[in-house]
Amino acid sequence: MEKPAEVKREILRYRDGQIKRFEDTVVTEYPVTIKINQQEFATMVCTPEYVEDMAVGFLASEGVIQRYDDIEDIWVQEKEGFVHIKTRRMNEFYQNFHSKRYITSCCGKSRQGFYFINDAKVAKRMNDAHVTVSFDDCFRLMNLMQTSAHTFQETGGVHNAALCDKDGIILSRMDIGRHNALDKIYGYCLKHDIILQDKIIVFSGRISSEILLKVAKIGCEVVLSKSAPTELALELAEDLGITTVGFIRSRSLNVYTHTERIDELVESKI
Repeated sequence: MEKPAEVKREILRYRDGQIKRFEDTVVTEYPVTIKINQQEFATMVCTPEYVEDMAVGFLASEGVIQRYDDIEDIWVQEKEGFVHIKTRRMNEFYQNFHSKRYITSCCGKSRQGFYFINDAKVAKRMNDAHVTVSFDDCFRLMNLMQTSAHTFQETGGVHNAALCDKDGIILSRMDIGRHNALDKIYGYCLKHDIILQDKIIVFSGRISSEILLKVAKIGCEVVLSKSAPTELALELAEDLGITTVGFIRSRSLNVYTHTERIDELVESKI
């Protein structure tokens, strides 16, 4: 997009009893409207980079499309803030759902009436263990994501997500919306035919039910977070076969679900 992901802005900073003028770095926020077959489908409030990938990932995670080949054409109007998508393979459920939706930066699930209906159709159930991780893997991958999160370090205003294997980060994305960061990863993977079953999602924010469902739709078996999960997220993780690890700090972490993918827990048989 033409608009940068961050800008400089003069502010007043109070510290230790003193007020000083200061040039701070602030993350930008930008509305992007997805149009499918010339009809407005949803407006996403996001960080203005990788918006084409975000649109592809969002539509796939919503079940509108099943694969990147379902898209006949896609183009971005950067200045106007539109992503245009042409497809003949639109899910019938959405062909009958004409109201435009507005997706805020804080929560992607602003839709009504089909949270469980359509999400249940798209979410993948993990029945095997294509990847396992050790405690050291968890600490190392979290550290790699955090040290590479340059926009967060500058602004403190974005969420970060990374697609990893045990060797390290494959790609990482950031956004003001935590769901957008995952959609950007998913869209890239669909466009480049990346196998996802043996990959790991590393995430900076809390694991809500929405985020857990995003991980299930992407098709990853393990999600690592430096924050906490919610009860509903853990119930979904148990049901969908996803290993969730949270509160990953300097040398401590919590394993919540499906411990069969944690090396030390398999070996100790706890």
